[in-house]
Amino acid sequence: MAETTYFPRRLILAGAMISGVLLALAVHMMGVRYGLDLGGLWRSGSGEFMPAGAAIAWWLIATVGFSGGYLTASLLDSAVSGQIPPRMRQFLIAVGVLVLAGAGQAASAPSPVPTISGVLAGLAALCLGAAMAFCGAYFALRKA
Repeated sequence: MAETTYFPRRLILAGAMISGVLLALAVHMMGVRYGLDLGGLWRSGSGEFMPAGAAIAWWLIATVGFSGGYLTASLLDSAVSGQIPPRMRQFLIAVGVLVLAGAGQAASAPSPVPTISGVLAGLAALCLGAAMAFCGAYFALRKA
């Protein structure tokens, strides 16, 4: 029987956070193409309600960041011990590449969002994705 190999938890946490942040940013870039923009928070007037697209984008980015960090940490922890079949690993790599390629294509087109609003929305998505990816990865590693 093969011995179980253990990686440092911090390495798994860092990998899961990076993956969660990249997925959150990919969802943010693809969401901007469909009108789900965090920049709507700064464009609304003081007497208006928050635009629904901005609220949906906020929750979508947070959900993808958390679940991406959680699932990646769980998968990395399982992969280290050799519990993931090679076919599943190849499938997950292909899905990740396709999601990031779609985000790259969405980011390469001209942005419909004004520049300063787009920069603030990107930074907000980055911070939100990083915080939620950390929480998801941390919870997954505590559970394992």
